[in-house]
Amino acid sequence: MTHNQKRTTIWTLALTSLALFMVSLDNLVVTTALPVIRRQLHASVSQLEWTVNAYTLTFAVLLLTGAALGDRFGRRRLFVIGLLLFTGASAFAALSTSATMLDAARALQGVGGAIVAPLTLTILSAGVPAERRGLALGIWGGIGGLAVALGPLVGGAVVSGISWHWIFWLNVPIGLVLAPLAWRRLEETHAPEASLDLPGLGLASAGLLGIVWGLVRGNEHGWTSVGIVGPIVAGAALVVAFVAWELRAPAPMLPMRFFRGRTFALANVASLLMFFGMFGSIFLLAQYFQTVQGLSPLQSGLRILPWTAMPMLVAPLAGALSDRIGGQRLMTAGLTLQGAGLLWIAAVTTAATPYGDLVGPFMLSGAGMALFFAPVANVVLASVRPEEQGKASGATNAIRELGGVFGVAVLASLFSHAGGYRSSLSFVDGTTTAVYAGGAVVLLGALAAALIRRPPRAAGAPEAELALADAA
Repeated sequence: MTHNQKRTTIWTLALTSLALFMVSLDNLVVTTALPVIRRQLHASVSQLEWTVNAYTLTFAVLLLTGAALGDRFGRRRLFVIGLLLFTGASAFAALSTSATMLDAARALQGVGGAIVAPLTLTILSAGVPAERRGLALGIWGGIGGLAVALGPLVGGAVVSGISWHWIFWLNVPIGLVLAPLAWRRLEETHAPEASLDLPGLGLASAGLLGIVWGLVRGNEHGWTSVGIVGPIVAGAALVVAFVAWELRAPAPMLPMRFFRGRTFALANVASLLMFFGMFGSIFLLAQYFQTVQGLSPLQSGLRILPWTAMPMLVAPLAGALSDRIGGQRLMTAGLTLQGAGLLWIAAVTTAATPYGDLVGPFMLSGAGMALFFAPVANVVLASVRPEEQGKASGATNAIRELGGVFGVAVLASLFSHAGGYRSSLSFVDGTTTAVYAGGAVVLLGALAAALIRRPPRAAGAPEAELALADAA
C-alpha cells in the first residue's frame, strides 16, 4: 500500500467512524435525560417512548432509501447532505419547547441519520483494501456499538452539567466540521444501475408506522380497542404487501433473494433480536437510578459505565480476531454474554439493590455487546457480492434499528403492564419483567448466530469470496 493509499484509508476510516458515532449516539443519548424531559415538558409515557422511537423509526425505515440515494446520486454527495440535515435537526431538537416539538425534531434527525449511517459502511468498504477490511469494519462496528453504549453516560453528564437541550447542541459543531472534511477528503463513488423503489418505501414506512403506533399506545388506550388493533393489523398487512412487492419489483429496495443466503438471513435475525433486547432494556435501566434511587442524570450515567466502557477494551481485539476465528463465533459468544447479563441484572434488581451487585452483569453485558458489534458488519457484507453491498448495508442497519424500535415499544408495554411510574416498587416490578424478556430475546439471537455456517477457508482465499458460496 502506497503512502497516499494509507492516507486515504485513514481519512476514510476516521470520517465514516466519527459520523457513525454521532448518529448512533443519538439512538440512546436521551435515555438518562428522560426523567428530566418528562418533568420539564410534562411528557406522558407514550411521548417519552416517541422521544426514542421517533428517531429510530424514521432512521430504520429510510435507511434503505438513504443507501439507494447514495448509490444513484453519489455516496459522498449524499453523505454530506445527510450530515447537514442531521445537524440542522439537532439544532431544532435543542430549541424544542414541548414534547411534540421534540419528537418531530427527533424524527427529522432520523431522516438525516438514515442517509449517513448506511453510507458510512459502503464508503468505508469501497475505500479500504480487501486485506484490511476485516480490521477496519471491526473498528467501525466497535465505534458504532460504543456510541450506542455511551449514549446514557453522555446524556447524563450533559443534563447534569448544563441542560438536556445541550445533548443536541453538541451535534452542531461536530456536524459542521465533518461535512466539509468529508467533501474534501472522501472519494466519490456510485453503484451501477442504481434506482429508487418508491412503492416499496411507501409500503414499508406506512406498515411499520402502523405497527409501532399501536404498540406504543396499547397500554394507554387498551389493547382490544379499535384505535390499537386497527393500526397494528393494517400495518402488518402493509408489511406483507411490501414483501410481495419486493419479490416482483424490477429494482427492489430490499432484494428478498438476500434472505435465501443462510449467513445473511441468520446474521440479520441475530441483529434484530440483539437490538430488541438491548434497546428496550437500556430504555428502562437508564432511568432506574434516577427514578428509584434518586440519583442525578450524571450519577446514573456513571453507574452504567462498566457496561459502556467494555466495548472500548474488547471491540478492537474482537475486530482483529474476526477474520481468524470466524465472525459468527464471536457474534454467538457476544449475544450469549449480553443475554446472560440482562437476565442477571433482572434477577438482582430491587428498589434497594447495592450498586456492587450490578457491576458484574454490567461488565458481562458490555463485553457481549462488543463481541457482537465488531464482526457483524463483515459477516453480512461477506455474504453478498461487492456490487450489492450498498443495499445489504442499508438492509442490515434497517433491520437492527427496527429491532430497537420494537424493543422499546414492546418492553415499555410490558413495563407499563407489570408496573409503571407510580412508585419505586412499581417501577422495579415493571423493569425486571421487561428486562427478563429482553434477556430471553437476546439469547434467541445467540441461537440464530450459532446456526450460521462458517465456510471452509481455502489457503489464501479471502473470507468475502468464500462466504459468497453461501449466498448463491
